Amino acid sequence: MQAVVKTHHIRINVEGETIPLRILNFLKKEFGEDLKITEKKSRKELKAEGTDWYKKVKEDIKPGDNLKIYRLNRNLSQGKLAKILGIHPVHISEMERGKRGISKEMAKKLSQVLEARLEKFI
Repeated sequence: MQAVVKTHHIRINVEGETIPLRILNFLKKEFGEDLKITEKKSRKELKAEGTDWYKKVKEDIKPGDNLKIYRLNRNLSQGKLAKILGIHPVHISEMERGKRGISKEMAKKLSQVLEARLEKFI
């Protein structure tokens, strides 16, 4: 159930399984006919992990894809990440494109720098 009050400058949302009667009475007393009470249907969430689509997509994601995703999420250019790691920027590009493998040692460094699980880069 949701209670919504709309006036020129006031909007109050109260959400929950049930709204206590004393709160509803207070709102009715305070706002009179301006009080609108609506019920929202509960949202059902779909967990993507169990779907065939997710399993297929997950199979197609390679360590280089994860490297690019985590690098971009950290707003790092290939050059900046390479400088942090002490390697040439071409190596980052090649790892992201799958042209160069990611060693266990490099995966450890990437997981620390990008704050991601080690498995993402192996």
